[in-house]
Amino acid sequence: MVASEAVPFAKSGGLADVVGALPAALARQGEEVAVIMPRYRSIPWHETESAFDNMVVYAGATPYRVDLRTQVHRGVRFFFVEAPYFFDREGLYNHHGTDYLDNHKRFAVLALAALGAAQTVFPCDILHCHDWQAALVPVYKMDQQHSNPLLTNTKTILTIHNLGYQGRFHRTQFPELGLNWGWFTADKLEYYGDVNFLKGGMVTADWLTTVSPTYAREIQTPEGGFGLDGVLRSRSDALTGILNGVDYEEWNPETDPFLPAHYSARDLSGKRICKKALLEEFGLDAANLDRPLIGIVSRFAPQKGFDLIAGIRHFFEETDAQLVVLGSGERRYVQMFEEWHRWRPRQIGVWVGYNNPLAHRIEAGADLFLMPSLYEPCGLNQIYSLRYGTVPVVRAVGGLDDTIQEDTGFKFHEYSVGALYDTLRLAAGAYRNRDAWTERMRRGMSKDYSWDASARQYSSLYAKLLGRG
Repeated sequence: MVASEAVPFAKSGGLADVVGALPAALARQGEEVAVIMPRYRSIPWHETESAFDNMVVYAGATPYRVDLRTQVHRGVRFFFVEAPYFFDREGLYNHHGTDYLDNHKRFAVLALAALGAAQTVFPCDILHCHDWQAALVPVYKMDQQHSNPLLTNTKTILTIHNLGYQGRFHRTQFPELGLNWGWFTADKLEYYGDVNFLKGGMVTADWLTTVSPTYAREIQTPEGGFGLDGVLRSRSDALTGILNGVDYEEWNPETDPFLPAHYSARDLSGKRICKKALLEEFGLDAANLDRPLIGIVSRFAPQKGFDLIAGIRHFFEETDAQLVVLGSGERRYVQMFEEWHRWRPRQIGVWVGYNNPLAHRIEAGADLFLMPSLYEPCGLNQIYSLRYGTVPVVRAVGGLDDTIQEDTGFKFHEYSVGALYDTLRLAAGAYRNRDAWTERMRRGMSKDYSWDASARQYSSLYAKLLGRG
């Protein structure tokens, strides 16, 4: 596995959750798996050991010296690319919202180091690359290593976690990748005059996957393809959608260490305790626990449907529903929620920033969980919500459509304020029928979206690629 982040070492989003959990699930299936990623400043050097020193990788005429450090986590060996000149920085990809100007070189070196590791410390049958940051691996394999006997039979897979992020750079930066200009063409890395890492990986990898079956179909359309739908349609015979799993060791209301009370589908009494504690934590009115409580845990971005949420303010005037929000992102959305809180301080609570324990408490204490996404490759919070008996209200796109059924949650299709408003009204009305609502909660809690099911599908794909399936 080649990736730019993985839990518990470095995280900016859901990619890290996948790369932190999928390898361990594959190991349980009998696969031998390792992960290679940068050693960022946040990963203590003294907690790793030397695996390979003085590896020199070439991006064109420029040599870069890297070392490989290693650590075993959950039975999986992680290799860290030690290149302080690129990775000893405060942020993973940017500093205070501004992308690092040398990101193209940083992740070119990650790709080259991964190919070096595959010839030295971890010879492998499959190089499984994640998102644009690792997408040059199959490009460099085809370019620099096309006749290397150590890699001749090694297959490459590229998993697209979010097509909205492609790794686009100015054409003047292309020579710094060490590729000849024959790679800067419309059928390879060139994209409207720019360099596009993800496109390069898409056209050179042996197989492509994405993180849900519905998203695999959506990205082949002009509406969901972010300009690359034509490339994806041309590779549709080598594209598979495999639903992400979740880590039920971390997300389990029966054992969750962040909750004030534990509960299960058999005994839901602890959920009411969690709700009361959550309302008090946010300073909301906790006198009447029979009012529906809606939870949001999200990055504040247009992709997540916040333009729709902005249009349902009057829902909280017309109903007694309460709202708790946790997240960070675009300033306009932060200001919107802060204004809502000032307007209804005992009905709407906001916590701006990253707070993992609070995310767990919102999943446990809320009655409804809101995800009205414009697009959603897979989504994890709606799956956490099911396990915590918190009924999701989602837009029927991507993984949201794959994981939420009409008997476990509420879905709407049209991307409009009216559709969201009507669905919320429907859900709030259904909440009043406590017996039917409890049955809906229990059906959701019984769903199994563990990583083991996803890992079995990946194992089958690996075997197929290697001619063993």
